[in-house]
Amino acid sequence: MNSNRFSLRVTVLHGRQAPEEATLVGYGAIIEKLQLAMPLPEQLSLVSDKRRSYSEHHWRVFSSRNAFDDTLYKHLIFALKYEGLNLLFFKKLFDKLSEKEVLSILQLEPTGQYSRKIWFLYEWLMQKQLAIQDLTIKNYVPLIDEKVQYAIEGKSSPRHRIVNNLPGTINYCPLIRKSVKLEKFISENYAKKTEGYLNGLRKDILQRTSAFLLLKDSKASFTIEGESPKSKRAARWGSAIGQAGTKDLSEKELLRLQQIVIESARFIEMGFRKKGGFIGEHDRSSAEPIPEHISARWEDLDKLITGLLNTNDLLLKSEMNAVLAATIIAFGFVFIHPFEDGNGRIHRYLIHHVLAKKRFSQQGMIFPISSSILDHIGDYRLVLEAYSQPLLDFIEWEETEDHNVKVLNDTFDYYRFFDATKQAEFLYDCVKDTIENIIPKEVDYLTNYDEFKRYLDDEYEMPDKLVSLLVRFLDQNDGKLSKRARDEEFASLTESEVLDIESNYKSIFRDK
Repeated sequence: MNSNRFSLRVTVLHGRQAPEEATLVGYGAIIEKLQLAMPLPEQLSLVSDKRRSYSEHHWRVFSSRNAFDDTLYKHLIFALKYEGLNLLFFKKLFDKLSEKEVLSILQLEPTGQYSRKIWFLYEWLMQKQLAIQDLTIKNYVPLIDEKVQYAIEGKSSPRHRIVNNLPGTINYCPLIRKSVKLEKFISENYAKKTEGYLNGLRKDILQRTSAFLLLKDSKASFTIEGESPKSKRAARWGSAIGQAGTKDLSEKELLRLQQIVIESARFIEMGFRKKGGFIGEHDRSSAEPIPEHISARWEDLDKLITGLLNTNDLLLKSEMNAVLAATIIAFGFVFIHPFEDGNGRIHRYLIHHVLAKKRFSQQGMIFPISSSILDHIGDYRLVLEAYSQPLLDFIEWEETEDHNVKVLNDTFDYYRFFDATKQAEFLYDCVKDTIENIIPKEVDYLTNYDEFKRYLDDEYEMPDKLVSLLVRFLDQNDGKLSKRARDEEFASLTESEVLDIESNYKSIFRDK
């Protein structure tokens, strides 16, 4: 590696307006200098000319007192210390550097904690050993700084005197940064709050709520995909969601789930893809693909799915927070997009699976996450695009004869190493919404329904089927019985009886 400078003075970088003219350092500076084939991190670091430190959207500004020698090694130390571990960056960096250049960096401070981290990362990522003797010093240092990112308990590497606390495996390891938002969510301990709330419910209410929410979640998951399934199909998928967490995740299980999701395989090649894939549109005149997301190469699916499954097993055995673990597994799956169809619904199933396996809800209540996602569909698309859009500039592809895409370059690293912080924050938003709004709303509705039904039983001895129809009509017409309903299904009711029913419906369902 030559001795060229890495720091860069910036006011604007790739369309990002800096809060002040300052010196770009850390990951961003190295990526720019070496032109590494990867998107810039979500947040970049600047060293100000002034003695002030602050954060602003995509930027973290450090005081001039944080200035350091403009060498690759010092930038790497800064990045590991303040920006956290970026596995994609280190893989791209090591692809660029020769073994000799890496060794020269490691010789600067052979037993320093950051040298040890870089050494471990090289051998772990490149899957080859450098000509360095095992260390004999006593102290171990964790690979991930848990003040910056989430990690697991980890395993010791005696050779490097490093604790490998990565929440993943070599073929699949997304990372999540500690943000103010995530730390607040975790401190709220929603799992415990939900447990206390559910324990206070009558068993029949709990069972009926759970059954209804399963169907609601299933229908919402299809709606997100732009489909309106028949009730039988939605119920079948709802039944599958209800089993989440009861079966171990495996390739066979993923294939089983796809078979449940896809009603007819006449026009779909079932199983793991043997061709390219993308999400997007086709040009109306030429039918040329216009991708919004390009799926992992089918040639990489075996390694990626094996990696994802191994990481799932690792996280389930760890103390990793349930929502963060669900983020890592479920969002990675949908980014990989291993199937021709059914990926989105299985992705949302995997959220249920991990939450259930991690016992996020002790009562067996399946969280209707898809319902909340549907209510926040714009935000959902944004967190998917936050991953997919920046990658489009780094994926080379050509159109195939059937107007699909064929990926021409090696994209494996992009799908196994990525930052999942935004996705974790979104998923926690949905968990909070589900716990605070969706589940209580359904419980309240069923409680009110039972009270209204008792009133109808006492006053009119109305059969259950007619009660259900009456409530549906009142729900749909703002608490009023339509003229058609009065003239047909409920023609036996007098005008005063209809008014009495409407009044009681309002007091039970609306005035509480």
